[in-house]
This record gives sequence, C-alpha cells and structure tokens, in this order.
Amino acid sequence: MSDQVFPTKGNLLKIKKSLELAKVGFELLDRKRNILIREALSLTDKAKNIETLIKENYKIAYKMLERANIELGIVDELSNSVPIDNGITISAKSVMGIELPTVNLNKEKRVNYFGFHRSSIHLDEAYSNFQNVKELTAQLAETESSIVRLASGIRKTQKRANAL
Repeated sequence: MSDQVFPTKGNLLKIKKSLELAKVGFELLDRKRNILIREALSLTDKAKNIETLIKENYKIAYKMLERANIELGIVDELSNSVPIDNGITISAKSVMGIELPTVNLNKEKRVNYFGFHRSSIHLDEAYSNFQNVKELTAQLAETESSIVRLASGIRKTQKRANAL
C-alpha cells in the first residue's frame, strides 16, 4: 500500500483542514502546558516555604522536648496520654484534567493531655510545635504530590503537542 496522496482538490481541502485542526490543537496543548508549568512552579515555591517552616518547628519542638526531659525526667509516660490522631482525609481537585490531591487534617481543639501537676511549659510548647509540624507535613504532602502529578501531566501534554 502506498502512502501517496493524489493531487486532487478534495485531497487538498482535506489536508488544509487537517493542518488547521493540528495548529489549533497544538495551540491548545501549548496553553495547557504553560498553565501546568506555572502551577507547578508556584507549588514548588510553596513547598520550599513549608519545608523551611517544618525545619524551624522541629528545631523548636526538639529543643523544648529536651528541656522538658531535663525538668520532668523522660516524658515517655506522659506521651502515652496523647491519643492517636486519625483525622486526615484526602480528596481530589481537577486542574486542566489532572487530578490533584487535597489533604485535610481535622483541626481539633488543642487540649492539655498531660495535666497541670505533671507538666511544664516546655512540654506544652513541644506538643504545640509537634502539632504544627503535623499540620505542615500534611500541607507538604499535598503540595509535593501535586507537583509530581503536574510534572507527569506536563510530560504527557508535551508528547501530545510534539505528535502534532
């Protein structure tokens, strides 16, 4: 079978229409790629900021935990009074046809689980900072997963645009 196209007016019109459609498709895919890249770059900056906040909160939390351990002795026993938190939900939102995760951490009222007579300000500060780290880690997980999915979508869109 030959891939030769006969030079007829009908074939010329078909090819012109196909070329026009390919140009429009390429423009749309190029716009989609640019939007996805812009979104990925903004999320990358957000992830860097969250990582910095996590490092700072961990540093403060471990310093406070160290001070609490010095004041109260090893606080392993007190840490057992804090309940396990299973209040995380994951949903999805769509950006240009790509499903991005949304991580929601159920924010509950912070309660003093340690009691006032067995605790110190340093232990409370450590607990508070570890809670902040938990919330920031949920945000970071959402952001990094979104970046990975956007990168995959950018690659697929680029392949489709190049195919045109």
